[in-house]
Amino acid sequence: MADDQQQPQQMTIELGEKEAEGIYSNLAIISHSPAEFVVDFTRVLPGVPKARVHARVVMTPQHAKLLMHALADNISKYENQFGEIKVDANMPAFPPGVTNVN
Repeated sequence: MADDQQQPQQMTIELGEKEAEGIYSNLAIISHSPAEFVVDFTRVLPGVPKARVHARVVMTPQHAKLLMHALADNISKYENQFGEIKVDANMPAFPPGVTNVN
């Protein structure tokens, strides 16, 4: 191998016990600025008039696009294995009554 070509460096990713439990989210609110995308994960429950953000992920536009491609790839693999994910075309992007995010 030539000196100007480097082998990809190995990386170990640790998953803490708390993070391994995960958080349930049934609503993601996405906003952006010229420099970053912000994804707030929350859950909306029937009969509860208020929802709290449980996790916020901030990323560069480039990483947001890479995430979009990774999600599309994984959804395709999922559907190949388990069948098409049905989404009601009439389903609103936000649950009824969601008007303000603070």
